[in-house]
Amino acid sequence: MNNRKEHDLLGDETLPDSAWYGIQTLRALRNFNTSGVPIHHFQDLINTLTMVKQASAEANHELGLLSSKKTNAIRQACIRIREGELHNQFVVDLIQGGAGTSTNMNANEVIANLALSIMGHEKGEYQYLHPNNDVNKSQTTNDAYATATRLSIVLSTQTLTHALSSIKSSLDKKAEEFARIPLAKGAHLQDTATKMLGSEFVDFADSLKEEIVNIQSACTQLCATNLDSTSQDQANRAHPDYTKSTIKHLKRISALPITSDKESPGDDSDMGAFVKISAIQRKLAIKLSKICSEICMLSNDPRTNFNEINLPVAQAGSSLAPGVASPVIPEAVSQTAFQVIGHDVTVCMAAEAGSQQLNAMEPVIIYNILNSMKMLSSAIYMLNHRCIRGITANNPPIQLNIPNSHMLAALMPDLSYGTHPLNHLSSAAANTSPLKTAV
Repeated sequence: MNNRKEHDLLGDETLPDSAWYGIQTLRALRNFNTSGVPIHHFQDLINTLTMVKQASAEANHELGLLSSKKTNAIRQACIRIREGELHNQFVVDLIQGGAGTSTNMNANEVIANLALSIMGHEKGEYQYLHPNNDVNKSQTTNDAYATATRLSIVLSTQTLTHALSSIKSSLDKKAEEFARIPLAKGAHLQDTATKMLGSEFVDFADSLKEEIVNIQSACTQLCATNLDSTSQDQANRAHPDYTKSTIKHLKRISALPITSDKESPGDDSDMGAFVKISAIQRKLAIKLSKICSEICMLSNDPRTNFNEINLPVAQAGSSLAPGVASPVIPEAVSQTAFQVIGHDVTVCMAAEAGSQQLNAMEPVIIYNILNSMKMLSSAIYMLNHRCIRGITANNPPIQLNIPNSHMLAALMPDLSYGTHPLNHLSSAAANTSPLKTAV
């Protein structure tokens, strides 16, 4: 196998020629082996990193800071990576020290080496196009990485909102299908009144619809980038028009409503936008787990609600009892929800850990938010396709059990607490003036 040598401020290192990344990525590979989850686990993050790098190159060219030859090579490299090339070369663990510098450099080096190949040069011949001097020109990790991570979350919400819209549609259909089927309304695991089974599914659908709106609101905040921070950095001063030009190109490349965060340019310690989207994920997780608990209860409850709906049988539920078919899909969704809630706790702790003008804990924030996004999207898809769409109403048990329920007291004004056959009041209490309304 052929090897090549590269140099940085710490000295020389040998890389296999098959590696499209460079020396700084190699050092990060050695240093960070925490989560075992590399960048390429999240395609949206790779895509947004290349979007930021391409937009920056085109802005620098527009401002006369980067040659046409280098700009064209960087542009082509970024497009080819977004089309799926070299994703396995984004190898750095997502949880890393350095506030995301290793992720930024992994992207810079892969793009630079692919651009060198496009220009007809060998990997590592950085005298023709350099990862830092050219691909990272006018940028810092604090703005390039931060912008890419924000936009990666926005892109990943598209999958989540699509899954939510799809399951809401399925719940709406079930609501219509079950609109005329009576259901025992309960509280404290007791029957209290009657309602229609379809109304339960209306409630489920409306609850999830609210979260679609919340996600869209959070995305607006995430699209406000901090690209201004480079121009504010006296040690790495960019062209005065760099931010405006980069945002213009980034909007075109990403097709997202990118804006500049004018409120706090250069202040990278506030993780408020990340905390907001994580809180929405937590809230959605809680709702999904609650829905799963409710449909499990409806499918097997001890009194009037006994077997009012039938859940699709996904697999045998017991190795001991062959006739058992557990509600494995809702159970898996609830476990996913618990994990997402845990992710939110980590996000909150990491957001609080920012100091001065930087939050070095941003990598673990991104790791947890993107993980939650992927897990929620997959869980919703699973719940929809493997459970909700196949639910049927078990009409006879519903209709036979309702007349046997003591909730009928609510429909009989003359049947007071004192005369109800299921009355558990003491004889002294029974002699008092009975209430005329049922709980």
